[in-house]
Amino acid sequence: MVLPEKLEIIPLEKPPSATVRVPGSKSITNRALVLAALSKSGCTLIGALRSEDTEVMIEALRALGWEIETDWARDRIRVEEGPANRIVRARQGNLFLGNSGTSMRFLTALVSLGYGRYRLDGAPRMRERPIEDLLIALRQLGVEARSECGTGCPPVVVNTAGLKGGCARLRGNVSSQFLSGVLMAVPLASGDTTIEVDGPLVSRPYVDITLRMMRDFGVRITDTNGRFEIPGQQRYHQGEYPIEPDVSAATYFFGAAAITGGSICIDLPRTLQPDIWFADDLCHMGCKLSRDEKDLLIVQGRPLHGIDVNMEDNSDSVMTLAAVACFAEGPTTIRNVAHIRHKETDRIAALATELRRVGAEVEEYPDGLKITPRPLHGAEIETYNDHRMAMSMSLIGLKVPGIVIKNPGCVAKTYPGFFADLEKLR
Repeated sequence: MVLPEKLEIIPLEKPPSATVRVPGSKSITNRALVLAALSKSGCTLIGALRSEDTEVMIEALRALGWEIETDWARDRIRVEEGPANRIVRARQGNLFLGNSGTSMRFLTALVSLGYGRYRLDGAPRMRERPIEDLLIALRQLGVEARSECGTGCPPVVVNTAGLKGGCARLRGNVSSQFLSGVLMAVPLASGDTTIEVDGPLVSRPYVDITLRMMRDFGVRITDTNGRFEIPGQQRYHQGEYPIEPDVSAATYFFGAAAITGGSICIDLPRTLQPDIWFADDLCHMGCKLSRDEKDLLIVQGRPLHGIDVNMEDNSDSVMTLAAVACFAEGPTTIRNVAHIRHKETDRIAALATELRRVGAEVEEYPDGLKITPRPLHGAEIETYNDHRMAMSMSLIGLKVPGIVIKNPGCVAKTYPGFFADLEKLR
């Protein structure tokens, strides 16, 4: 679907009754690409996501020496076995990673397994996103890793003669991806590694996904209350790995059911992806949640009421819930999501600005928002080049005439076919 610079969302004429198939999970695809690259005999990923973020990861791995074949017609990626004599074939690399946070964090840790100098850079917004906590952890493990400009943000330069292991303390209050990146790399270190999380860990469920996948790929790891012990000199092994559907993508269609009073069914497995809790949030607002005889998850819209909710662990669905909240009876308060200020944009500030633009009353807090419904009207929506802003604010246009999304193509970051799938609700 070729998208214009601005896209008007036409309200639905009636509540939808639809079944939607969402693409593979971006979070799982990019983790699986790293684990496949570090596997002893190569790996085929089944149901993989094609998006800007995953293609950035693939091109970076190719630049580091891996042979990767893509079969997008069948949503498959084949990562061939790396060289036997070293983990990272390339002894130097200059990687441009756009605004892919998972690629920047995971590959900064991965290249520490190499022998040479590696520079990782990204888009202007990436140069504003912090990474110093990850670099500190790598330095504690004997790797020279620094922010090139001294701001604690990319570009990152890593000089390494292999990862030896050791002990590291890692703060977890900015991004769980720092911990996930280190965890995936250290089983291949020459020695054992102990990692302790210093303070609170945001988005802990995404670390649980990383641990589950590492074990699926055959490595041993012990997790005891924020202390991780990982034996060195291990290798990953997995011939094929299935990628789950993206639950974050599914939240937009569940939100559409809630806003329009429709019924939307999505084929979602029992999953560790934390955005599955968004369906529970909708239930608390008044929607009906069920599974049919084929184990398909169904959300049916009902009259909505506001809720007070802690979304620390499922923060990727904050923007979707904020859109739904505009159609509820009474205010909705979203708490404990200060870390989403460090995403593709400051998502708290962006949400407050754009929801006010369409008529909602919004109070902005350091760690969240309070949204009080008011009569809504059309407006041109700034997306800040943030895919989740574009997708979530589009939901308002399913009920409110005149909602125009600027730069709708930014959804290509994780869900290139989003607007085509949204049209299918008609």
